[in-house]
Order: sequence, then C-alpha cells, then structure tokens
Amino acid sequence: MAITRQDLETDRLRTSLCSTPIASALLPEHAFEQTLRDALASRPDDGALNGDVWVFGYGSLIWNPMVVHTERQRATVHGYHRGFYLYSRINRGTLDNPGLVLGLDRGGCCHGMVFRIPSHMVEQEFRLLWRREMLTGAYHPRWLRVRTTAEPDGPEQRALAFVMNREHEGYAGRLPDASVVERLRHAVGLYGPAREYLQQTLLGLATNGVDDPYLGRLWRQLQAHDAADAARSHGGLAHPAGTDTSDAPLSQPASPHETV
Repeated sequence: MAITRQDLETDRLRTSLCSTPIASALLPEHAFEQTLRDALASRPDDGALNGDVWVFGYGSLIWNPMVVHTERQRATVHGYHRGFYLYSRINRGTLDNPGLVLGLDRGGCCHGMVFRIPSHMVEQEFRLLWRREMLTGAYHPRWLRVRTTAEPDGPEQRALAFVMNREHEGYAGRLPDASVVERLRHAVGLYGPAREYLQQTLLGLATNGVDDPYLGRLWRQLQAHDAADAARSHGGLAHPAGTDTSDAPLSQPASPHETV
C-alpha cells in the first residue's frame, strides 16, 4: 500500500492499526496532542520568515514531503547525524521481522533538505507531520539549528526535526553494517521492502546534490549480496559478497510514497 495526504488528513493509518497487535505501541492521543502543542508553542520567532517555519527532512521527507511548502533548500544540521537507528515494525517490517528506518542521533552533522511551511498553515501541516512521524513516539520533535545552502555563512536558522528517542523500544542503537544490510535485505512492511527505503533516500539526496558515504556504503554492500545470490542461483559466483558494485544503478522503485 502507499500512504497519501488524504490518509494523513483522515488519520487512516492509526485507525487501521487500533484493532491490531500494534495498537499497544501507538502513542496515546493525549501524548500525541501534548507533543504537538509543545512544538507549536516553542516555534522560533524569526522575523525574516514572517511567521513561516522550516521543517528539516533527512529521510523520506526528502523525496516525499507531502506537506504544503513554499520553498525548499539544501541544509545542514550540526550536532546530529543520520543513521539506521529505528526498527520498523509497521512501515518497512513486521513484528516478527523488523526492518530499519533512519533517525537523527547525537554527534556529527547531517545534510538534508528544509521545507518552508507558510505561517497560516503551520498548525494544519504539523498535525499531518505528527500523524506521519509520531505514530509510536519513536522521535522527539526538536527545533534544531540549521544552515542553508542559500546562506552558508549567514546566521543559523531553526528548523523542526524529528530526532531519535533513545528510550523508545524500537531504538536500535549503532548497529554494524552487516546487521543493517541484513535487515534491509529481508524485511518488508506495509509500505514495501526496507531496501526500497534506502534506495529512495539515496535517490532523493542525489537528486538534490547531496552525497552520503554511509548510505552509499550500505547500498553497495546490499548490491554485492544481491549479485552473490544471483550468481549462486545460476550455479556460479560471478560477484562474490563484498565485491564493490558502486557502479550499480539506483533504479527507481515502484512506489514513491513513504512514512518513517
């Protein structure tokens, strides 16, 4: 299945999960509303934006933001980095075979995209973002300092981002590449294979001129495993696991829709 903006407007995903074993993992409605109110109450007062706000995307938001925005720019967050730190038991995996999706965790920096939400639509668009990103409370909404490519030497601005909640049961910590690749290879959830999530994120970053060595390394390892599997199925071993397949194309996956 693929999620649409209309699904977020009607809260279809939460409704559909309330009668499943996943229901106990959903963020209670009162906590959902409180985190949303807190984020809105602490929104930065940047006169240059005339009440508009930035939202920072580092994963699926890059290639499928789904929120109304009037501008998008490349941007960098310092103090956090991107990694496969969250087990996905709904969108890109199951309870029995969790996949992995990206989260922002402490340290380093992260290159991504910021989306400008017009002032009169902030509360409406944030509610949709919460239904997409805060379903289980795996993230903490934070106003982080960012620098945009439009003003790399200009003053830092604030953008809303969803950073890892290290106390969440789905927090995976820093897994070795081999463990991440194994999850990406074999897990499939409501929105398709976990590997497609990596592929779409790489494509989205590349389209916007951003190179992520970590994600690229995982992709090459995944492709090497694919080549080894294909060779074994044909009775040979043309590309042993670990072979550099950096020239393998990032073909476009079938479904462009995603939530974290």
